[in-house]
Amino acid sequence: MAKIYYEQDAPIDALKGKTVAVIGYGSQGHAHSQNLRDSGITVKIAELAGTDNFKLAQEHGFKPTDIKGAMDGAALIVITLPDEVQAKVYETQIAPNLKAGQTIGFCHGFNIHFKYIVPPKDTNVVMIAPKGPGHLVRSEYEKGGGVPNIIAVYQDASGNAKQIALAWANGIGGARAGIIETTFKEETETDLFGEQVVLCGGLASLIKAGFETLVNAGYQPEIAYFECMHEVKLIVDLMYQGGLSYMRYSISNTAEYGDLTRGPRIVNDQTKAEMKKILDEITSGQFAKEWVGEYKNGLPNFKALYEKDYNCQLETVGRSLRKMMKWIKAKEV
Repeated sequence: MAKIYYEQDAPIDALKGKTVAVIGYGSQGHAHSQNLRDSGITVKIAELAGTDNFKLAQEHGFKPTDIKGAMDGAALIVITLPDEVQAKVYETQIAPNLKAGQTIGFCHGFNIHFKYIVPPKDTNVVMIAPKGPGHLVRSEYEKGGGVPNIIAVYQDASGNAKQIALAWANGIGGARAGIIETTFKEETETDLFGEQVVLCGGLASLIKAGFETLVNAGYQPEIAYFECMHEVKLIVDLMYQGGLSYMRYSISNTAEYGDLTRGPRIVNDQTKAEMKKILDEITSGQFAKEWVGEYKNGLPNFKALYEKDYNCQLETVGRSLRKMMKWIKAKEV
């Protein structure tokens, strides 16, 4: 069983009277910054001048500066930049200003685990990864609660790296819900696998395949959209609340029988073999190398695939139908 820490196990004292630098005021950055400040910690923000996130930080009462200015005197440096830009920013702006004894904090282990960032041995390297988007990390904190966190220590130069990470998690509200211990390797590889095979890649492909099967068989695209895309939320919400059992308890007997007998024909041994192949690509570093190379090459394949899906029939039909449903507050890109 995983080790789980709560407020009594994660005193914020390790950061009291010290400064935390947050590099990037995006989805996670804004939440960590505001929650830590509200927990009594001094926070400095590094953000590009003139950007929307720079202006947002100002609106939230911060005085954003450059990375060197934010890092100066900081005990903990939290890097919340996108994976694909972290290595370059680290090499050009963070590493030259890093001092012995400082702690570098990540919200995802990608760059450390695959060694695109290799910090010096005299610095701590830790991770706190909230299991929810930044807006939820912020809103739950404001309600007096928190989002569960994952904690990992990659490098403990000072002897108290774990205490610093636990204090960080406490400061953003994670200790109220629970902080689960893991490693950079486990977090990185399971996170990538979940995104690719289930949460994003797997689900999106399943929805598209189901929609196309119905449309190709002569059914109306609008009806196919509701059955294969729109109603996914209804089922996922039930799973989110009570797992597979609660979902099956809540649906009709007909739907439940179809689930139990037909589902395994869709996700079968061949599917699982491909899942294992994808996991092997992740653990070997093949995917990381491919993604970093794609980014450095200007994202040609990424952009082409995105445009293809953006203009597919599922999406064009969906944009039209979502206008009918005012309650969902449709967000079109």
